[in-house]
Amino acid sequence: MSDSVPTIPPYATMLGFTRYVTRTGPAKATFVGGLRRARERRSGFNPHGQLVKALKADIAFRTGGSYLNGVTDLVKDRWKPLYEAVSAGALTYLASLGDPEQVSLAQTRDALASVGPLAVKINPHFGLRYEDGRREAVRLHFDEAPPTAEAVTATLHLMARHMDQILPNAEPVLVDLRRGVTHRIDPAARPADVETWLAGEAAAFTAMWSTSAAS
Repeated sequence: MSDSVPTIPPYATMLGFTRYVTRTGPAKATFVGGLRRARERRSGFNPHGQLVKALKADIAFRTGGSYLNGVTDLVKDRWKPLYEAVSAGALTYLASLGDPEQVSLAQTRDALASVGPLAVKINPHFGLRYEDGRREAVRLHFDEAPPTAEAVTATLHLMARHMDQILPNAEPVLVDLRRGVTHRIDPAARPADVETWLAGEAAAFTAMWSTSAAS
């Protein structure tokens, strides 16, 4: 009878993978080991869920920020400082969308991407549809530090690569929510070069995943 541990195939969410590519040196392996252990325990908690719901409600019901203004009072005390820090930027972002009558929510779907040997879950937070016909698939960045150039490039490229599944004909955007800043694909970026870079990162991620399993 074998005592071997069941093999858990390498896997990352888009958030996990984009956080990984911004790390360097030994920090990369440490991070991958942490992701694997969390996957084994099936642990994970999203502290931002209420904020996302509030932002989506203000867009859907065209309430100009009333849900965002009230959401900090709805969360547990331990999360209030986080919500205070993020909701101000969320209001800035909401205002940047322009006339509330000209924008509405659009349904997005998650996609499972193969990046080299690695399965990556591509999961935008919501979609937007503008009256002029434009669409956007929106991923939110909540961290205290702004997203690095690598994180922006990886996130937007992965969403663009699977937009037919996520929200057809939409533009991918990454919103740095604490600062209310929207990032879009750099038109000078060459998709083939980004793809090569991400495939290399994914191969290294997969090797580290296997190493952390053996240790």
